[in-house]
Amino acid sequence: MRALGALFLVFVALAAASAADLKVKVVDPQSAAVGGAQVSLFEKGRDVAAGVARTSAEGVADFGDFAPASYKVRVLAAGFALQATDIEVSSHDAANFFTIQLHLATASETVVVTATRTPLPAEDSGASVSTLENAQLETMQPIAADDAVRFLPGAVINTAGQRGGISSLFVRGGESTYNKIIVDGVAVDNPGETFDFGTLPLTQADRVEFLRGTQSTLYGSDAMTSVVQVWTRTGSTSVPELRFGADGGNFGTASGEASLAGVRAGFDYNLFGNQFNSSGLGVNDAYSDSLAGANLGMALTDHAALRLHLRHSNSYTGLPGEWNFNGNDPVITPYSAEGTLLPPGLLQPDPVESAHLNSLLGSVELTVSQPSGWQHRLTGFDYLYRYTDNNPNTDPSVAPYTYDSFPDTYETHVNRVGVEYQGDYSERTSAHFAAHSTFGYRIENETGVVSDMDFPPAASGQRLDQDAYLQQQITWGRLTAIAGGRFVHSSAYGNIGVPRVALTLLAFRGGELFSGTRLRFSYAVGYMEPALYQAFGEIAYDYTSNRGLLPERTRAFEAGFEQKFFAGRWALNATYFNNLFHDQIEAVPTASGAYEFFNLEQSFAQGAEIELQGRIRPRLLLTAAYTYTSTEILENPECTSANPCSFPYAPGDPLLLRPKHSATTLLSYARKRWSANLAGSFVGPRADSDFDGFNINHAAGYVRVDLGGWYAINSRITAYANIDNALDRRYNEVLGYPALPVNFRAGFRFRVGGE
Repeated sequence: MRALGALFLVFVALAAASAADLKVKVVDPQSAAVGGAQVSLFEKGRDVAAGVARTSAEGVADFGDFAPASYKVRVLAAGFALQATDIEVSSHDAANFFTIQLHLATASETVVVTATRTPLPAEDSGASVSTLENAQLETMQPIAADDAVRFLPGAVINTAGQRGGISSLFVRGGESTYNKIIVDGVAVDNPGETFDFGTLPLTQADRVEFLRGTQSTLYGSDAMTSVVQVWTRTGSTSVPELRFGADGGNFGTASGEASLAGVRAGFDYNLFGNQFNSSGLGVNDAYSDSLAGANLGMALTDHAALRLHLRHSNSYTGLPGEWNFNGNDPVITPYSAEGTLLPPGLLQPDPVESAHLNSLLGSVELTVSQPSGWQHRLTGFDYLYRYTDNNPNTDPSVAPYTYDSFPDTYETHVNRVGVEYQGDYSERTSAHFAAHSTFGYRIENETGVVSDMDFPPAASGQRLDQDAYLQQQITWGRLTAIAGGRFVHSSAYGNIGVPRVALTLLAFRGGELFSGTRLRFSYAVGYMEPALYQAFGEIAYDYTSNRGLLPERTRAFEAGFEQKFFAGRWALNATYFNNLFHDQIEAVPTASGAYEFFNLEQSFAQGAEIELQGRIRPRLLLTAAYTYTSTEILENPECTSANPCSFPYAPGDPLLLRPKHSATTLLSYARKRWSANLAGSFVGPRADSDFDGFNINHAAGYVRVDLGGWYAINSRITAYANIDNALDRRYNEVLGYPALPVNFRAGFRFRVGGE
């Protein structure tokens, strides 16, 4: 701790070393301050950057003393297009404060952060990145992240039933565990486990970035096929702004939220809360979630800032289980309480099983940005996750005195705590050459407790990971190269190294009609550490752990191109991806009847993503995408001639829940007084299994259409409405779990104060 304190003081001392004379303020199209933007200053007639700085929460970048001259200012801010503006610096201090207003852009022009951990135009990132900006999120009004991410290119969301059912993400043929989920800079996915997007509220979310492809070099374990990152809004108005609102809809749906935000004298704040409740469609379908959080920032000097994030979520959901398969109710033979057979009947929902999730996120971040181009970020974080599944097992279809007839209560407690340093250096930039270095060190301690409260004692485990990473970006003329690597030392798995290289070439500059052609290629290696319960857990009569498990790995490469049209207003992207997954973990039955985990499987996925983005009219934006995915199990040593495997575990079988064909559409229209969107998702038939002997081996395809919009009655009151599954389609995203039919919400938002 003394070393961290000393490092803190060094950062502050570095930040205080320069004076503040030349300042540039960056604002969005509504004139609100934009924090965290990268501002570069070029003297007229020279193509080498004279200084690089970051904007504060008040949107101000401080360059210190600069000689009177003509300059060009270049601004990179996440969610906006790159902006270049000429300014004239005089010898009078009063004239050396400039304001630059950014404008929104099509997705291909948008500046993103997740691809390189630093602001960069998406077209130069060498990766496939999709975004949802604040304006889109306000129109969509998603209950949780699954309602928003499902409409992004390349995303396949599978929800086990309705609100509160486990909602998983599949990308590029990978497992649902192969995604890194980051909220306000903190990883919130449990190591090696499926993340539930249905229990991640997007209340007060400022933007969402969805990065497809292997990214373990920058993000470590779990970033095997994607990274999803969410940022919370910061306060931006000098007058405190209170926002509150409520809505209601069918199926007993009701929600309300409130926030208080602002900025004053170098201190910015956003305090927020949300409560959502729904009774659902049928038996045991109730779901509720409460969220409370804070995003607080303080400027220590002109170049140093401290930020605190807090976020607490508490949810409860009924778990009716699988009971309706592609619209069919299987016939079963139930049992009486005494164990006698009853006449055949339909499989019914479980009326009593439930789950409770409680999570707490906290982080403190110190950022030092200097006009010389250096930026240092030191973050301490702590994430607590507590999940309880209670099943009294009173289902009449279960035979008494068998394993499935006994009650059980599973509990999982996971804690991830650590410190991360990230350094960035923007080398002096010219018109033909630019370089940016990113490097860092992360230490994280993971502890977990897994227990069946009816069969003590609890099983616990701990592991310590230390990571060092480096990435170098170089732009030389038309070529951009990104290369990096990560070295991990794990107390459980020893040393792990993962590299990545990406190349982007502007092959043709083009003209008005064909406005530029870019070629892309990347190669990467990813890894995912086993879940704590797989490595340390021990549940009687259910499963036993294996401390000898190895991390799962992937080898991934992709190649593609981007073609722009009509002076860049439209862009067509096409990407081929090829993933080889190996050392995949599988549960194998033992002589005792319990399952044990082993590294057994090897599988393969390849496919293509085609994405069209553009402006139909200045305020009408369209993103449409199609994804083809082919998957196959290559190897499973458990399958032998003496003991052949059946679907879905045999070599040659496709991986479950990965459709060959899927497509998304997002159409957004925005004006000052009103906004509307149409979002569509098509998911084709996909392999699945009922796992109960009904011999059902697929989930049918479906189409889902969502509508949303708002209207400003005046500057303080806004009415809004949203319709999910507007076509009223009946379908299963996960076999056996029927999704909600058409459901709607409508309500009002109010604003007091602000500017």
